[in-house]
Amino acid sequence: MIFKLNQINNQTIEVPNSYGIELYIKREDKIHDFVSGNKYRKLKYNILEADKLNFNSLLTFGGAFSNHIAAVAAAGKLYGFTTVGVIRGEELGNSNSLNPTLNFAQKCGMQFKFVNRDTYRDKTNEVFIRALHDEFGDFYLIPEGGSNYLAVKGCEEILSSEDHQFDFICCPVGTGGTISGLINCSKPGQQILGFPALKGNFLQTDISKFALKTNWKLIPDYHFGGYAKVNLELIDFINQFKKTYEVPLDPVYTGKMMYGIIDLIEKGYFPEKAKILAIHTGGLQGISGMNAKLKKKHLPLIET
Repeated sequence: MIFKLNQINNQTIEVPNSYGIELYIKREDKIHDFVSGNKYRKLKYNILEADKLNFNSLLTFGGAFSNHIAAVAAAGKLYGFTTVGVIRGEELGNSNSLNPTLNFAQKCGMQFKFVNRDTYRDKTNEVFIRALHDEFGDFYLIPEGGSNYLAVKGCEEILSSEDHQFDFICCPVGTGGTISGLINCSKPGQQILGFPALKGNFLQTDISKFALKTNWKLIPDYHFGGYAKVNLELIDFINQFKKTYEVPLDPVYTGKMMYGIIDLIEKGYFPEKAKILAIHTGGLQGISGMNAKLKKKHLPLIET
């Protein structure tokens, strides 16, 4: 089984500043057409392991607009696995139509199990997992968001030798797998900055389970109210960023990270002549779902 990765180069983002700071973005969103960004990295070794152990089915967990759900469904179709998605939100199973993310996953062959939010919280409970085996048979389990030690191993391959020049490596943070991989493969003198999409301090503990170094820090000030929440300022920033640099950003992860980085540059957070690399982790499939929510609220849409 061979994973194909499109070769990409870091792109310069020219942010006017008086500090001589250079900002680049690594376009991980371009490495695969459907399994893009950090989802490609996280799934690579998990799928190789599932194949090695002769599993035919993958089961995982996610919300209604989950990038991870879409990626697992696409990867399953590409590499010959049946897939099952345990989806948070029992009411979604009673809907007459699926949102764009779930519709894509279904077209890739994913079977859904919709559960209420209380049940979903038991996603790591052994009794619940056994019940899923009773219902769906034998499967290779991939955790919510894909973060486990194999995912971290894949994310350790994000940085290349040309990235040794950077002083700061920045990435969005969801479940902590991507930043853990970046921490582990970072070089002496580099600092890894994570921009959480969620509120709360639990990520410190989750990252510490996998991170082998201490050269990292979370910047918790740019979640815009929490996971999948946006406002007019963020929407305008994402649209202007695409117009200026021809780089699309998603509203849940990369949009918030880039907003935070540029805001910190303007506030003098980084030392003079610092070289910064931002990791574009993909997630662009989520724009259509966010736009559907924005349209219902009569708010501006994110340009695609």
